[in-house]
Amino acid sequence: MNLKEAHSPQARALHHVAALSSGPAVDPALRVTLNLHPDRLVRGRPILDALAEDRTYHSQFVTGTSNGGLTAHPGGDRWRWESRMFGGAYDTAAAHERPVYGALNFRHQVVGAAPRFGSAHFRLTSDALRRATFCYPDSSVDPTAFGVADGMSLIGLAEADDRDALDDYIEAQVHGQVVLERDMEALVLDPCYRGTFVESAARRLPCPVEWHPGYRLSVEELRRHPDFRGPRYVELGARIAEDGHLDPRLIGDAARTGRHDPQDLKKVWHCLARFGAPAHRPAGRGASGVPC
Repeated sequence: MNLKEAHSPQARALHHVAALSSGPAVDPALRVTLNLHPDRLVRGRPILDALAEDRTYHSQFVTGTSNGGLTAHPGGDRWRWESRMFGGAYDTAAAHERPVYGALNFRHQVVGAAPRFGSAHFRLTSDALRRATFCYPDSSVDPTAFGVADGMSLIGLAEADDRDALDDYIEAQVHGQVVLERDMEALVLDPCYRGTFVESAARRLPCPVEWHPGYRLSVEELRRHPDFRGPRYVELGARIAEDGHLDPRLIGDAARTGRHDPQDLKKVWHCLARFGAPAHRPAGRGASGVPC
């Protein structure tokens, strides 16, 4: 690392978190995944079309969008969390220099490590582990446990915790540009998008497309869980269902109509992700059978 690199915001952030980390090295076979909703719009454009043109995966400081909270601006919650976690390394950095967020797929989930944030995921190469920092739990709750590739005690913490299945991920922050051609092993999609504009857009990306077994939730099962996110979201899910079932495409279709509060649809997605997930199978290349 030359002097310029050593004093970059990314290097300083990695150094700061490494000093707070302990434990064994991460298994190099594990992967960081970036979950997303592949049918959403970014500034009026389909997200995969924007990625195909830009070829770089940006943080919400650049895109202004998020599948979680929308606080990525100077003085906002996300800005303050990053300042605390990274020792102020990014306080004066440009938006495009900030890290992107994903999760460490130590549970080998076919739907990615953090399905709370979307039905699809990019699976990053092993090289991404070397420039990632980690925390548990999520950075939004002021975590005190951190990790890097050479010091990872977080897996034991997560495995011993009793958080809900949507909240028990080890958050990853990948520092430095995430370039599709270089850093993505694959984009893994839900089969409800076969033959849709999402698949067409995905085929234009410079990485393979793979498929996981798929999310599907009956309205009957949805109605059994009014206490998970609230009865109003159960009723919204029932209204947008087709043939008595919900899948990710139907929620995305509802989002693009503009008739529903995006935060309400986010809660409907949480219900689908929590109670309509595919049966567990090991993740990785060809998890759904064969890459295609």
